[in-house]
Amino acid sequence: MSPHGRQLSSLAGLALALAASAAPAAVVRIATGELPPYATAEANDSGTALQIVRRAFALAGHEVRYQFMPWQRAQNETRVGLWDASAYWGANEERRRDFLLSSNVMSEQWVIVHRRDRPLTWRSLADLKPYMLGVIKGYTYTPEFWRMARKGELRTDGTPDDLAGLRKLLLGRLDAMPMERGTACYLLLSQFSTEDARQIDYHPRLLTDSFTTHVIFPKDKPGSPQLLEDFNRGLKQLQASGEYQRLLRGVACPQHWQESAGRH
Repeated sequence: MSPHGRQLSSLAGLALALAASAAPAAVVRIATGELPPYATAEANDSGTALQIVRRAFALAGHEVRYQFMPWQRAQNETRVGLWDASAYWGANEERRRDFLLSSNVMSEQWVIVHRRDRPLTWRSLADLKPYMLGVIKGYTYTPEFWRMARKGELRTDGTPDDLAGLRKLLLGRLDAMPMERGTACYLLLSQFSTEDARQIDYHPRLLTDSFTTHVIFPKDKPGSPQLLEDFNRGLKQLQASGEYQRLLRGVACPQHWQESAGRH
């Protein structure tokens, strides 16, 4: 090949490399819902958990676009392939059947939140039978909790979201409600007066000792296995970098909640 030919070949190769590096990231469309401070349209970073998901996908070469909607709708529409994935969810039998589940995005602490003027002590779910419990359709809780609720062994009242549940507690329409501890703290400090927040307490016993959360991908969507692999690879890289721990910032809680932890 002549010198000019080699030069043209080198220039062509450089052009291709530059084009590849400038190519836009593949977009992943993810259905999600409100669970502040971990998932929320009100935060610039979409919340702690969704920021972890976004960063993990970015490390694998993907751009994430979130669409907020009710949680049950997010799950149903993702199941039939209207979205590439949904984030983020606890694991249960139904989801393992219908979706591919990612590695653990973050672990959560689910507790029983209750009115302070109606303290409760519980060691098993059977101890919660006397109480009217708020529940949110589509939330994971535990398999035993939902089994007892379906059989009428637990008295439950549906509520659209955690904020509405806390308001029902204040109004006396509920006695207690299972809730992620950080979410309850965030909502009490950001949405209620100090006086109202002091009327809500919690029992530190966890609903389950291990509550992992996951990005779920529809099993029947052709691209799901590759997206799952990409996400898990990016998440592993994120966790190894130290950035993961920085993203998992703590959530402040009302002062009397710290006192409650020591009383039980």
